[in-house]
Amino acid sequence: MSDIAPLRPGDPPRLGNFELRGRLGEGGQGVVYLGESEEGERAAVKLLHVRFTGEAHARSRFARELAAARRVEAFCTARVLDADLDGETPYIASELIEGPSLRQVVERDGPLEGEALTRLAIGTVTALAAIHHAGIAHRDFKPDNVLLAADGPRVVDFGISKIIDESGTITTRAVGTPAYMAPEQIAGERVGFAADVFAWGSTMIFTATGRSPFGRETIVATLNRVVNHEADVSGLPEDLRPIVAACLTKDQNRRPTADEVLRRLLGHPAEDAEVSDEVLAEGVQAATVDLTQTDGPARSGRRRPLMLTGLAAAGVAAAVALIQLGPTFGDGVKPTPTPAPTPSATPTPSTGSALLDRIRETGQLRVGYRKGLPGVAHSPREGDPLEGFEIDVTKRIAEELGVPEDGLKFVAVGQDERASALERRRVDIVISTFSITGQRAAQVAFAGPYYLAHRDILVRAGAGITKVEHLRGKVVCVPPGSTAAAALRDKGITFETVEGDMSRCAEKVSDGSADALVGDDLVIAGFGARREGLKIVGAKLTDDRYGIGLRLGDPVACEKINEIIAGAYREGAVKQWLARHFAAVDFRYETKRPRPEGCR
Repeated sequence: MSDIAPLRPGDPPRLGNFELRGRLGEGGQGVVYLGESEEGERAAVKLLHVRFTGEAHARSRFARELAAARRVEAFCTARVLDADLDGETPYIASELIEGPSLRQVVERDGPLEGEALTRLAIGTVTALAAIHHAGIAHRDFKPDNVLLAADGPRVVDFGISKIIDESGTITTRAVGTPAYMAPEQIAGERVGFAADVFAWGSTMIFTATGRSPFGRETIVATLNRVVNHEADVSGLPEDLRPIVAACLTKDQNRRPTADEVLRRLLGHPAEDAEVSDEVLAEGVQAATVDLTQTDGPARSGRRRPLMLTGLAAAGVAAAVALIQLGPTFGDGVKPTPTPAPTPSATPTPSTGSALLDRIRETGQLRVGYRKGLPGVAHSPREGDPLEGFEIDVTKRIAEELGVPEDGLKFVAVGQDERASALERRRVDIVISTFSITGQRAAQVAFAGPYYLAHRDILVRAGAGITKVEHLRGKVVCVPPGSTAAAALRDKGITFETVEGDMSRCAEKVSDGSADALVGDDLVIAGFGARREGLKIVGAKLTDDRYGIGLRLGDPVACEKINEIIAGAYREGAVKQWLARHFAAVDFRYETKRPRPEGCR
């Protein structure tokens, strides 16, 4: 992490949920502070420069940065924790990545080589592939924007990224860092994903040699070399040379895609279709294998990560097996031998499930949940135990899986960090109103659904609103960031909007200053149940199957959870839980078990 400078006169003491502890840096758009929440979570909080706060264009650019960060899978960038783009001090709070930049490591310790270089190459091109899958061209990929976190490289700084819209429109404005720009950026031509691939190739040469392939004393000389000179790839190992050389082709139409580069590094055959979530997960695994060893003479006594070379699928599977077996090696320290069992000892057979084996060994189950949702998952008062429909579902699952009462641990996860919490093993499963969709994040599978939710409408019981068409010309309260009202617009319903958080919107409906609140029926019913005289219309604008998120590759645990959910429906427990938490609002909740999701 960067050095922390003290706050200066005029710096705000707090932004949103974060108290500011110091300055991390300053750029063209704004100042980045070190923030800390009341729960002790630290963040990099970026504040838009005061001179820009009145400019619509600057706010729009800042909003694009936020949209970009939220659309990219959390495993390869810094997840967004909080944001406010409409207030007097617009800011974005992102996960604080603990780790130096690739440039700092190379300049401090020298170039990477061998397995460490291959691991870095796989990790960074996996990140680029995921970024491109989100429809985003980074446009400033370079060693400074690759942070080496403990769980693998992260690609950061989407401040000048360009979101490519559905029409394929791409900006031609030349932005970026000269030594890592592509020829088309300099020439003012179409700039898109291929420019990131070119920058990745330049970054790999820097990583292997300590020198940029095109960098010179002046910007003019640097730009001239980018356009007119071929890069020297001789400093790369033999297996990387042809891949990097192809990425540095001057003609962007002849460069491989990030997907194609990833396939070649992993040893997969070339294909036209984009890589699957499973291949991305394989790339993540290759960059974050939890094994270390001394790889030849250690530089400055550092411990270096073990790399997998030629990482074909079988090699990754073998590495995963090694991880699950346990010991970590490093710096010549040998693991303590495990005493052989006595002849009478019988090893406990595996359940065939990593999750179930872990529960049996530790007696614990860590569950990710969304806090602050009355009726769903919340604490009535600070320090009170959690309660709500999803808490009841979770307790039933934990009990059936043999988890002791004191072994059930709830971990708050934000709506945008559910997949990453599983991937980074912060939690074992996620409940968290997690909708099952076709866009599954890498490393995530689903059990369930445990409930079939719907986009619906919360209104006053006597307001005469009994179907969607009755909202035409009415006032609908819309929480910041909510996309639920789009379901009304899709049906051609025009309405006036007012803003407020979910609780304030329910209050507005109750006191008559708004006619309706649109959202997932369980969520809006929970807020509505805290007030009298409200009801759910029953419009069922969409179907949202809430599932239990868990890591891929554990069908045994998935099937077991599905059996538990089926039993809860069969015995009427689900109906009892729903009645307990939503009785105060007129709500015809679903009591029939949803069609189960296939386990994988």
